[in-house]
Amino acid sequence: MKNILGISAFYHDSAAAIVQDGIITAAAQEERFTRKKHDPAFPVNAVKYCLQNSGLSLNELDAIAFYDKPFLKFERLLETYYAFAPKGLQSFITAMPVWIKEKLFLKKLIYDSLSMVEDFDKKKIQLLFPEHHLSHAASAFYPSSFEKAAILTIDGVGEWATASICKGEGKKIAVLKELRFPHSVGLLYSAFTYFLGFKVNSGEYKLMGLAPYGNANDKQVHDFVSKIKKELTDIKADGSVWMNQEYFNYASGLTMVNDIQWAKLWGFPKRKPGEEIQLHHCNLGLAIQQVTEEIVIKMAQEAKKLTGADYLCLAGGVALNCVANGKLINTGIFKDVFIQPAAGDAGGAPGAALAAHHIYFEEERKVTNENDALKGSYLGPSFSNEEVVTMSRKNKAAYKYFEKYSELAEETARLIAEGNVIGWFQGRMEFGPRALGARSIIGDARNPEMQKKLNLKIKYRESFRPFAPSVLAEDAAQYFKLKGISPYMLLVEDITEARREVVPENYSSLSVKEKLYCKRSDLPAVTHVDFSARIQTVHKETNPRYWELIVAFKKHTGSSVIVNTSFNVRGEPIVCTPDDAYRCFMRTEMDYLVINNYLYKKQEQPKWEEKKSWKEEFVLD
Repeated sequence: MKNILGISAFYHDSAAAIVQDGIITAAAQEERFTRKKHDPAFPVNAVKYCLQNSGLSLNELDAIAFYDKPFLKFERLLETYYAFAPKGLQSFITAMPVWIKEKLFLKKLIYDSLSMVEDFDKKKIQLLFPEHHLSHAASAFYPSSFEKAAILTIDGVGEWATASICKGEGKKIAVLKELRFPHSVGLLYSAFTYFLGFKVNSGEYKLMGLAPYGNANDKQVHDFVSKIKKELTDIKADGSVWMNQEYFNYASGLTMVNDIQWAKLWGFPKRKPGEEIQLHHCNLGLAIQQVTEEIVIKMAQEAKKLTGADYLCLAGGVALNCVANGKLINTGIFKDVFIQPAAGDAGGAPGAALAAHHIYFEEERKVTNENDALKGSYLGPSFSNEEVVTMSRKNKAAYKYFEKYSELAEETARLIAEGNVIGWFQGRMEFGPRALGARSIIGDARNPEMQKKLNLKIKYRESFRPFAPSVLAEDAAQYFKLKGISPYMLLVEDITEARREVVPENYSSLSVKEKLYCKRSDLPAVTHVDFSARIQTVHKETNPRYWELIVAFKKHTGSSVIVNTSFNVRGEPIVCTPDDAYRCFMRTEMDYLVINNYLYKKQEQPKWEEKKSWKEEFVLD
């Protein structure tokens, strides 16, 4: 049996994962331990967790796989600066010392970092470096239930590749086609993220959430789409893009775009973070979302053409664009699509380890009979009742303990039905950017005030941001136009016609706030302004406790849907430990907290005091 540690680090979302006999047994992002959102540092804590979970030491590993090839990245950096010289001199001078220290001498840096985990014999450590997009491809294909599949990976940039089409069959992955830097769908989308006032590499999902507020019938949207295709990028029939570098700074500068040049192109200046969102911002967001969807679908058609496969696996940061995923599935190009839940760089850690297992060591692949081999993505740490009690004593916290979980589920379901907001902490933490019912904040999706309450009093974030529904997998078709399942909250689909409310005739031309407070369905807290929802189907096999809670809620209310958002405040990583959960609970206006079989009522807790508020601790993401 091979034991392989996978690592992604030094860019953003660093993570570690361990693969044992071809199965991912543990995986976690470093941010969850350090409490630094998108932490790029070497994942010392995540590696410690993975080793502890597997009962292995560093000396007992067969290999350590890093998720990309640093020398190829260095080559790309040098060639890019040479091609754009003298334009990129300032950026070159800024980047080069970091690259020489961290990337060129990466092996030494990895060894030095591993010494912070534990003592080890360097002679026993075998380091492997699969390419970035191969790590992405492996992360999606090998855990899927497909014996043979097309694999599409799309992100900002790896070494040279920004997108790839591969064919997976058995234990083999063959790279068939690549799109290369500086032409990148991920960087195109990030440029608009930047211009519309959100943070690159973390705010792309906000742009996706903003887009539906645009008016699809507005001539401005059509004009924006035309300008994107005419001025910024030429989209080929196979989905590859050529990007006009006169409009972008990312290859040689310190920002994504030239603010003045883009202001002239779109007719309004770059939006500042926190500035009020206007219709033209929404329309531009909708335009780039529509263009992205068109590109992704064309790439998928090309993948089908090159592979002849019936199934598709998706990974890379762009695969987190749930709206594009839903549109792709609805085309029917493939019979089924599997999307890696940690599609961004964090997923490179398990991907690198899986690539090492099947490609380097040539170990056979065992295809799962289940939906996938990721165990619902519940791959992080769990905590014992003793640890929960210790946390409670430390904080002088008052709680009620339930001997039977069924009684706790009944009580929690009743509290949700009464309009309370619950912090929900159970079992192993999720791997990836979505909370999937292990580290979640939950509420009643039928409550018309719930979205506003969650955004303003719990998450302290922008009011336009939608929330996701968790629905019993067996009941999903009663609520959503969903083909198949969506266990990882990576698909956006419309709610059924029967659940919609009639909206005003001028609905499409209303302002962001006016649209937001129109009741659109009988599930107002999870129905986005375009009657869609980012769906999580809950399965008894992978999360029996969360499933049982929603079953209890259904008995109380007749509804199989609750609101699910990540257990954190704005700018904070999702909580990992009971301490993290209690701190977040006390910092917000959550009503109740549930950890394992312990229930905490806010009104019964001692007064919460801390030297530093969360608003100082966590910056706007």
